[in-house]
Amino acid sequence: MKTVCRACMHQCSLEPEQRGICKARKNEGGKIICENYGQVTSLSLDPIEKKPLKMFRQGSQILSVGSYGCNLRCPFCQNHEISMAFKRNDSQTVETVFISPQALAEEAKKCARSMENIGVAFTYNEPLVGWEYVRDTAKLVKDMGMVNVLVTNGTASREVLEEILPYVDAMNIDLKAFTGETYQKYGGDLESVKEFIVRSAGSCHVELTTLIVPGENDVAKEMEEEARWIASVEESVGRKLPLHVTRFFPRYHMRDREATEVRRVYELAKKAREYLSYVFVGNC
Repeated sequence: MKTVCRACMHQCSLEPEQRGICKARKNEGGKIICENYGQVTSLSLDPIEKKPLKMFRQGSQILSVGSYGCNLRCPFCQNHEISMAFKRNDSQTVETVFISPQALAEEAKKCARSMENIGVAFTYNEPLVGWEYVRDTAKLVKDMGMVNVLVTNGTASREVLEEILPYVDAMNIDLKAFTGETYQKYGGDLESVKEFIVRSAGSCHVELTTLIVPGENDVAKEMEEEARWIASVEESVGRKLPLHVTRFFPRYHMRDREATEVRRVYELAKKAREYLSYVFVGNC
């Protein structure tokens, strides 16, 4: 019997034993399970600026954790080795180590004492395809007096977002483009991401990142429309939203084009500054 996964905008209708688009959620016995729960592929202490967050706890270190799976198919993914990984006949296509929520929270606290860590960042793959692990860990991290950061593509369902928002202190949300057509190419939905941004910005610190990809989203008109929309969100939530405009380098399935011209990145950042107070350039 088919069961619908309600974790994101795809709403995958799954046959028994079938996995969703994200490759991390599965219909097992008529129940959707989070198959990547606690399955950690990457664990590292990073500067908070690497998330990137420029206006949240600057100069801090944060314990960054990732699993496998993603519900988008961006052809330029820089973490495709883990984001596109999955199980095949119960054999993992990427190496993982199980770390329970309690163990991860305790490791974060240990790092807080020895390396001035401020909390946990859920990142590297799309964290919310395993939102249950994010929620369970983030609760414990908050109870220990630390902060939680989410680096996400912003495509989770409203139901999932409401589950995690009480425990999240800051987010960096990828705003990959500002046309529905481009989002469709990546397997996503622009309107879903916009709704996610608006709700999140009303609850916690939010910064946005747009990777400028030649031939995809590198025209001034699109950046102007994006910046105007972000400014309207700022008005509605009563707080400023920093935007990171970053440079593309050939990756994954998109090695057929050159890196974005540095000049173009700065031009688009300048355009965004006509409407936004905080625009940062990255990867240049």
